[in-house]
Amino acid sequence: MGIENFFGFFITAVFFTMTPGMDTVFVLNKSIGQGRKSGIYATFGINSGVFTHTLFAALGLSVIIANSEYALIIIKFSGAIYLIYLGFIKFRNREDFLPNETKIKVTKRKKSDFWSGFLTNTLNPKVALFFLAFFPQFINPTQIENPLPFMVLGVTYASIGVLWYLLLTLFASAFSQKIKNNPRVGYWLNKLSGIVFIIIGIKIALA
Repeated sequence: MGIENFFGFFITAVFFTMTPGMDTVFVLNKSIGQGRKSGIYATFGINSGVFTHTLFAALGLSVIIANSEYALIIIKFSGAIYLIYLGFIKFRNREDFLPNETKIKVTKRKKSDFWSGFLTNTLNPKVALFFLAFFPQFINPTQIENPLPFMVLGVTYASIGVLWYLLLTLFASAFSQKIKNNPRVGYWLNKLSGIVFIIIGIKIALA
């Protein structure tokens, strides 16, 4: 299928996925703050973003974006603004870290968790540039314009991400009940998570 050293790609992708970054912070925030289901939906949202970048790379759109200063600027600042917005919402929230199920419909929250994860990943230009730099190293030069190897590597990368973030979700959600029993801790976690998202947004904007 035009792929070279798939095992090397797999091992490298595992290490990249396990390295703490914005996606890890996002999943942990959802899992600890809102429980297991929110973490699961955030996990699938983030990795749907991975599929989007894979599709862009396969179709050559990532190359166009990488070579277009205006496109990169638009995507970069869109992602930064969105993360800073999420951070301010968290920071200014005076309610409990864990939302009251009677106030927020579960289905609505699930959709919100999924789309927040999707947009957080999709609007991060670093992910697109990473795919452009990383994937071609494991694709035969004669197949570089073939979308199939990009898709296979992308599906593999996303599958690793799903498994890893689901493990994080199961681990982190165990703390949600403790937070629910201590509202003061939840209050300060709201502040901390808000600051983290704002800092990440600013870093993306200044990168």
